[in-house]
Amino acid sequence: MKIAVLGAGAIGAYVGAALHRGGADVHLIARGEHLRAIRAHGVRVNSPRGDFVARPHATDDPTEIGPVDYVFLGLKAHAYPSAGSMVAPLLGDQTAVVAGQNGIPWWYFHKLAGPYEGQRIEAVDPGGATSAVLPPERAIGCVVYPATVIEAPGVIRHLEGTRFSIGEPAGGISDRCTALSEAMIAGGLKCPVEPNLRDDIWIKLMGNVAFNPLSALTRATMVEICQHLPTRRLVTQLMEETLDIAARVGSTPDISIEKRLRGAEGVGHHKTSMLQDLEAGKQMELDAIVTAVVEMADISGAEAPTLRAVHAATDLLARRSTAGLENSDTAQKSAPV
Repeated sequence: MKIAVLGAGAIGAYVGAALHRGGADVHLIARGEHLRAIRAHGVRVNSPRGDFVARPHATDDPTEIGPVDYVFLGLKAHAYPSAGSMVAPLLGDQTAVVAGQNGIPWWYFHKLAGPYEGQRIEAVDPGGATSAVLPPERAIGCVVYPATVIEAPGVIRHLEGTRFSIGEPAGGISDRCTALSEAMIAGGLKCPVEPNLRDDIWIKLMGNVAFNPLSALTRATMVEICQHLPTRRLVTQLMEETLDIAARVGSTPDISIEKRLRGAEGVGHHKTSMLQDLEAGKQMELDAIVTAVVEMADISGAEAPTLRAVHAATDLLARRSTAGLENSDTAQKSAPV
């Protein structure tokens, strides 16, 4: 089995190292110091489950790799529409694309029986740009549960979790999902094939859609948000509205809000990925995690007032943070002496 990992960052390099350890023919696509370190020393994974080193092929040029059986996307979702030149050399007639992303995927309504089948979600597939690069029929959905960070170039710190739930947009259990699951398990990961992956997407999204924007707005950790009664109530409202939207588009995730809150509180003083991106001056994953859910509320007729209010505030924060440095420079130049 030949697998390319496009975006071999914290999650991508961890997956690639595990698959390589399990015997797959793995090719990592990375850049900069991280790539140089992987080429020189391999990927070192430091984990409470046991440290190990894997030495898969690593490059910044996908034409060196050629067509593969699976492309695992370790990129943020907002990078998908511009990834065409990197993805194209990896695609053969039967290549599957595994999108290890947060939030609502661009393929969500692909082959979903019902009134919304084939509906495009503009927030994650603007003008069809993502589908043009990543045709939905190639997609295997993937819900990522592990937490990892790049500790140093070429060094991945695995904090917790090994589960990567996968599934077909059309539902059911396919041969290509089963084969990938077996390769992931051989590498020491959990990889259940879910006949209805969309329920898993909503279970994870219940937390992402609430904690990610609130953490960016307040700079608070998940446990701080849970233990402050007013924000705990706000999280509950956001989760209730999210479950309403999920039900309107045909999903009924089997988890209670209180259980989801306890799980988040148990994580402790953890900064969400959105807060980490904000503090690092990177683009936040707002479109896939929040904007797409608001769009689905519009499509399905849900009111979702709390979600819309939080989205409006976070959207303004994202716009200001993107323009912040430029505005600061302009202000300094125009300030009176």
